[in-house]
Amino acid sequence: MPGSRTRGFVTGKLAAPALRRLLDNLEPELDFKPVVIELNIDVAALMTTDWVARKLEIGPEIGSLVLPGHCTGELDVIEKATGVKTERGPKDLRKLPVHLGSKPVEEDYGTHDIEIIAEINHVPQLDPKAILAQAKSYGADGADIIDLGCDRGGPFEAIGKITGMLRDEGFRVSVDSFNSREIELAVSSGAELVLSVNSENIDVARSLGCEVVLVPDENATLGGIDENVNKLESWGAAYRIDPVIEPIGFGFAQSLGRYLEIRKRYPDTEIMMGIGNLTELTDADSAPINLLLLGFCQETGIRSVLTTEVIHWASSSVRECDLARKLVHYACTGGHLPKHREAKLHLLRDPNLLEHGTKALEEIAAGIRDRNFRLFAENGEIHAISSTGHIQGKDPFEIFKQLSVDDPSHAFYLGYEMAKAVTALTLKKNYVQDEALNWGFLTRPEKSHLDRREELPEK
Repeated sequence: MPGSRTRGFVTGKLAAPALRRLLDNLEPELDFKPVVIELNIDVAALMTTDWVARKLEIGPEIGSLVLPGHCTGELDVIEKATGVKTERGPKDLRKLPVHLGSKPVEEDYGTHDIEIIAEINHVPQLDPKAILAQAKSYGADGADIIDLGCDRGGPFEAIGKITGMLRDEGFRVSVDSFNSREIELAVSSGAELVLSVNSENIDVARSLGCEVVLVPDENATLGGIDENVNKLESWGAAYRIDPVIEPIGFGFAQSLGRYLEIRKRYPDTEIMMGIGNLTELTDADSAPINLLLLGFCQETGIRSVLTTEVIHWASSSVRECDLARKLVHYACTGGHLPKHREAKLHLLRDPNLLEHGTKALEEIAAGIRDRNFRLFAENGEIHAISSTGHIQGKDPFEIFKQLSVDDPSHAFYLGYEMAKAVTALTLKKNYVQDEALNWGFLTRPEKSHLDRREELPEK
């Protein structure tokens, strides 16, 4: 087979058996011949590209190289030494099948056409600095318009000043009020959308020169919608309709039907959905609720959603909507299932549960020659493996008693890692020593103890 069709996988002694077994299983599906290149080092993660370049010897049949994901340094050092293209593989060996078989992301992934309106609630009660900080946070998370929510009993005379402040900072602004004075103040200062109007205050839209959101006089019957659409059309006023979604137990299913009815009556009219009525009023994490509602919006041609982040369990709704709108656009416009595409929305469980297996752990245990513990979490148990033995169990406290660790720093490190391992077992997540658990877009990167040791000043 020509060299360009043979790929060398560089690894260390401990990982070599598992890598060979994995590549043997994958080879029938690959369009190249995989060859394992085992270097004289136990732990592949300790390699650097400079070290590999000095130690690596390859034959003419090797057309490209794959390094362990943890191998640090510049790849061109190896490419200059060997003359072949070099890449890093995944940090976790179990992810190699996906790495080798993954398809390139479509160039248009990330396209979306649903607008996110993010509401800041109770604006009259907030300091302008707090309002600006919240607007910046919403904007960073993907909001297109900042909605200023006013309280009943207005008018709030400073709404114009607040609107102007946000406009000066480059934000698009809407105002959420039924009070005509508040609406006029906000619009005169740059607000481009008014939430909301019905028969009680629709006259404000006649000379406003600003788009309004039309809601029913009576939600259940869509009362007043047709009459008020006719008025807005006759005035030449821009508008979008919100039939109003209801909480579960208060007509949720029927309210979804009203969105379908409005789309049927007005096939070309813009529609908005206030999804906070579900995320804020349902005892569940908001991400999957947001995804489902935006999927409904995408299929129905609803091109704007109003959300907020008041209740704690919905405190990342704007970011969730930003990710969800890209996924549902990809699914609906391309005819794809919305899966294996947006890993950042997997917050609680990982997309795949990857395990080494009993045999691989036994091989690792047999090959370790030092006293440093390698930790694994599989099949409901924590495994602590070193040259002193293979300890396993469900209770990290019982495992720790058997480790005979005297150094406080090392004890802290092992305790921290085992806490992550227990969390992974509890939630059926993947645990990889020295790496953060995967919480989707909420993941907080962490430095490994090796990185921290490298940063210590020399004595």
